[in-house]
Amino acid sequence: MNYGNIKECDIANGPGVRVSLFVSGCRHHCRGCFNPETWDFDYGKPFTQETEKKILELLKPSYIQGFTLLGGEPFEPENQPVLAGLLKRIRQTYPNKDIWCYSGYLYDVDMQQGGRAYTEYTQKMLQQLNVLVDGEFVEARKDL
Repeated sequence: MNYGNIKECDIANGPGVRVSLFVSGCRHHCRGCFNPETWDFDYGKPFTQETEKKILELLKPSYIQGFTLLGGEPFEPENQPVLAGLLKRIRQTYPNKDIWCYSGYLYDVDMQQGGRAYTEYTQKMLQQLNVLVDGEFVEARKDL
């Protein structure tokens, strides 16, 4: 899995100050997407054990409220094996920090058995989340 960026002090993608990981790869190609370069699965850098260690270290300060996962598309089947492990380690290491995820897939349609995004890792990812913001980005609803 590749990733496009890690924001160390993000205040735009969830409450409080957060660490955010922007993964690469997205098949939705939403009109008005703020991060179209991450549609390409090969964009950015490979996610390694060193990357994971960096994220865990960035989450350490008490002023960091939580972790946000977005992209790209975290629930693309190709991304799920790596992210399921990452989310589990974040939850084990920082049980009091919240975990948010933004996905263009719909929970009740795509993330259920037989859905487009469903894999053996889907439930493992979902179990670690406090908040899932699901559904494709709709430019007409953008409210910033």
